[in-house]
Amino acid sequence: MLQEEASPRYRDLRSWIDRVERLGELKVIRGAHWDLEMAGIAEIVAREAKAEMPALLFDDIPGVASGYRTLFGQLESTQRLALILGLKVDRPEKLNYVSACRDKLKNLTLMPPRYVEGGEVLENVEQGDKIDLFKFPLPRHHEKDGGRYFGTGHCVIIQDPDEGWVNLGTYRCMVHDQRTLGLHMSPGRHGRTMFEKYLSRSQPMKVAVAVGADPALFLSSTMAVPRGVSEYEFAGGLRGWPIDVLEGPFTKLPIPARAEVVVEGECLPGETKEEGPFGEWAGYYANYGLTPVQEPVIHVKTVLYRNDPILTCAHPTKPPGLNLAQCLFRSAMMWDELERAGVPDVRGVWCHMVGASRLFYAVSIKQRYPGHSRQAGMLASQCGTGVYVGRYTVVVDDDIDVTDLWDVMWAVVTRADPESSIEIIRRCRSSSADPAVPPDQKSSTHNPTATFTSKAIIDACWPYEWKDRAYPVAQISRELRGQLLTKWGGELKGIL
Repeated sequence: MLQEEASPRYRDLRSWIDRVERLGELKVIRGAHWDLEMAGIAEIVAREAKAEMPALLFDDIPGVASGYRTLFGQLESTQRLALILGLKVDRPEKLNYVSACRDKLKNLTLMPPRYVEGGEVLENVEQGDKIDLFKFPLPRHHEKDGGRYFGTGHCVIIQDPDEGWVNLGTYRCMVHDQRTLGLHMSPGRHGRTMFEKYLSRSQPMKVAVAVGADPALFLSSTMAVPRGVSEYEFAGGLRGWPIDVLEGPFTKLPIPARAEVVVEGECLPGETKEEGPFGEWAGYYANYGLTPVQEPVIHVKTVLYRNDPILTCAHPTKPPGLNLAQCLFRSAMMWDELERAGVPDVRGVWCHMVGASRLFYAVSIKQRYPGHSRQAGMLASQCGTGVYVGRYTVVVDDDIDVTDLWDVMWAVVTRADPESSIEIIRRCRSSSADPAVPPDQKSSTHNPTATFTSKAIIDACWPYEWKDRAYPVAQISRELRGQLLTKWGGELKGIL
């Protein structure tokens, strides 16, 4: 069912886009404005496209130089994710793609980045007064946003001052002016922990922001890669060959040699500036509502970019939105974490798009012993992938399709008794973007107060004591369905 693609390699984002176009999954749109139009079009296509969303390449953008472009919806297709991982999937069911991701993870060998002397990102190098971030087609994403954003589909590169490992995270970056950026990092994120170490020592923190990096590197930067493992190593393992990097001229950090744009700078200790608001991944302005937040400031010292650069953009919005790849890959990672923790006979995991891949998880198992379903639910809600908010975890029997929200909720309302089937865990990890946390429990400073969430584990499996006597399901059999479609499929063409 799953096999390595014959020629999975692509050189950089541009050669990957060429292959996406050959797959018929690229739509070029000319003339859309950076102010709300590009992001709005992307949101409409994400919600209303009949098939999976194509990647949207915006060109001829008013107000910027000819040739400067933006890319939206980069990872919003199972085929494009398979292209990144170098895999073919014969059947299009979502769990087959989750299995493909799991195969990659199981066979993953970390590959350190490869240092090179030069790269396309050095085609243009600007410093000092020549820096003007507004030369790039920076979108304003939502109507209530507080500004334009350089970094949404990007990698923020920081080095731990104690251990020396390099973290790449997708921490949003709003443009304050021509030479400064706001840097928002939620508490508990690896980059935030590193920043707090620099802050405690009153030391400036060197930082680089890479836009238009290798798609595998961007994907890795959005995932819960284990602490101490650089996303460079993880992305190299996913691709099967190392990421080429060069030493940043200002920061001395490793930066992607063929990224579209890289800015280098530093955050000075104690300096903050109002950032946001910004429409968040859960579909709300939940990061302190519509009140701007004090966040660290990046003073940009060097800008490196390719000729005719492409700004990669992610557009968080009310689900269903642009988070398909996160659903697929987080599901694969959670499945592996459950099995490594000793949960047997896991038959499926799906981090649902309705919860932006972070709020609603479904796990199916083949029940083997009393307490098996609670074990699976508890561990899913607290594993590395599930611990960040993860408000609801539903465990179902293996006759339920975990990717089908109707099927999952049917199991909840028919097999789960509220009194005995729901466990509540209190004071769990939350987020500054959590819309269920009251605004007055969030701080407006760069050092937020502690915020917590409770979590519900819903055991929607048949009770173990009488699962072998469970009521039969009233549903057409697979055999009869096949017979009827063979006989009447022509009459139903255009309906089904």
